[in-house]
Amino acid sequence: MAQTLLKVSGLKVAYGGIQAVKGIDFEVREGELVSLIGSNGAGKTTTMKAITGTLPYGAGDIEFLGKSIKGRGAWDLVGEGLVMVPEGRGVFTRMTITENLQIGAYIRKDKAEIAKDMDRVFSTFPRLKERAMQLAGTMSGGEQQMLAMGRALMARPKVLLLDEPSMGLSPIMVDKIFEVVKQVYDQGVTVLLVEQNASRALGLADRGYVMESGLITMSGDAKVMLSDPKVRAAYLGE
Repeated sequence: MAQTLLKVSGLKVAYGGIQAVKGIDFEVREGELVSLIGSNGAGKTTTMKAITGTLPYGAGDIEFLGKSIKGRGAWDLVGEGLVMVPEGRGVFTRMTITENLQIGAYIRKDKAEIAKDMDRVFSTFPRLKERAMQLAGTMSGGEQQMLAMGRALMARPKVLLLDEPSMGLSPIMVDKIFEVVKQVYDQGVTVLLVEQNASRALGLADRGYVMESGLITMSGDAKVMLSDPKVRAAYLGE
């Protein structure tokens, strides 16, 4: 059985005086693509912020590579390979595409390997290569999403966390983003995908978890969940 890279146990997180996450358990094993689905306000993004060290958590624990991350900073976790593409992308709009990608590798010192990874990102995202010297702020939402994913890959993630990568994008660009997520996963990167688009997320994943009102209410094989009448009624409009 593959090694568990990320383990969440009894996690509770309060956000602005509200108990947003009420005691959840899930895990991500090496080589998996795991989807965490749920409607807006279910607590998915709060969970992601706790995992990446950008939001302190109360009860429970999060372990990455077998060690608790409690009290550790996001910069420290990135150095160990826990890397997130945030909701809303967060690209540096006044910097070029190339500069944004270089920032993804800011914790690394291996210049030759960084150059190889830059080539790999450009081959995964040809559109970024075409516009390498363009300012990130002049790109479309979908192109910025690709840039944010490319920047995260420059940190050589052991687990790549994607928070709502399809949000606000045109249907054509949503197709492209999910193609890229699959491509990254096929390259051997372990992925935790948080997504409101349940059918696309489960269609891509090995395993899935459903989050409702701060709790995990269902989990299992993603393809089985995709055909579950309860999941279909709640998230696929059937």
